[in-house]
Amino acid sequence: MSTPKILILGAGYGGLLTTLQLQKKLNYNEAEVTLVNKHNYHYITTWLHEPAAGTASADHARVDLDRIINKEKVNFVKGTVKSIQSEEQTVTLESGEILDYDYLVIGLGSEPETFGIEGLKEYAFSIRSINAVRNIREHIQYMFSKFKQEPDRTDYVTFVVGGAGFTGIEFCGELGDRLPELCEEFDVDPSKVKVYCIEAAPTALPGFDPELVSYAMDVLGKKGIEFKIATPIKQCTPDGVLLATGEEIKAKTVVWAAGVRGNSIVEQAGFEVMRGRVKVDEYLRAPGHENVFVVGDCALIFNEEGRPYPPTAQIAVQEGETLGGNLVAIIRGEVTHKFTPHLQGTLASLGKGEGIGQVGSKKLFGSTAAMMKKASDLRYLYKIGGVGLALKKVKL
Repeated sequence: MSTPKILILGAGYGGLLTTLQLQKKLNYNEAEVTLVNKHNYHYITTWLHEPAAGTASADHARVDLDRIINKEKVNFVKGTVKSIQSEEQTVTLESGEILDYDYLVIGLGSEPETFGIEGLKEYAFSIRSINAVRNIREHIQYMFSKFKQEPDRTDYVTFVVGGAGFTGIEFCGELGDRLPELCEEFDVDPSKVKVYCIEAAPTALPGFDPELVSYAMDVLGKKGIEFKIATPIKQCTPDGVLLATGEEIKAKTVVWAAGVRGNSIVEQAGFEVMRGRVKVDEYLRAPGHENVFVVGDCALIFNEEGRPYPPTAQIAVQEGETLGGNLVAIIRGEVTHKFTPHLQGTLASLGKGEGIGQVGSKKLFGSTAAMMKKASDLRYLYKIGGVGLALKKVKL
């Protein structure tokens, strides 16, 4: 009997935790495990707003896969997935290489959801990868340097953040901390700098506790963030944004942070999707495919009320841990377990020393929430790389 082949696409939270579970629980030669990832590192998505604003280096959010993957138990292939052929049980990479599998795990992550808004893809930045946040950081600094040469061009130091969900709010918190430093560095009058956070929904942080939302908006307001709530962006242009109200904001920097959809490769492969996400069964399988599993941003899971769970890091981690254990059980002919998300609370940073959170019925504000978020980060880093990685990466 041939050794079963497990092919994992993507080293995001779901794909990486699946891989680490297999690495931990499988015996040598019990299965052939291959992990495919575009880069030779895993990045911590929930930290990307920091290097985007310039309050941390991009490398801080990176974890080299060499540090956490055992190459004797896992084959690592650095490559970009081009297509999935589920009938042939193969995956084609952009290099032309074709990989076959007995079991496939899809963890290819997300793409920005533009909701059909004209110009967003062409003219807006997105906080979605290490390279993307490097570009945002460098662009912001470049705008300050240009403004110094052309002080009448206030659009150079006007910044629009599209979306007041978690990513938008956290980015605004870091940007609010960074801008005074940039003003001092480039000798720019702080009163010339404007930051607008624009949200189409009737509230910032939709679905979050109103008291926490109010606290967050107050903290960010004191950092100079101006909110425009219940105000959809109608169009993005090279010169800024046009709002549904008819107002135009002139800005050379638009950062889109208002939602994601599943990876288009999954949709092109012929799986049943909703906004690029596969409605998986209770074992994280794609409909009609007993040997194809989906985790992370590409997986769509509904709660008991029939509402989809948000594609968060904590759920992706839990999916990976459950799936890794189930794949070991399948190979050994043992019992598999249904996946049930266990929501452990929600935490958001608002810049240095500030945050909000909800753990059960308890609301957290300020430094308490910020410390809880660091503790959560520590737990994740310890989970994937032990004490050494946790101590190296967490900023105390």
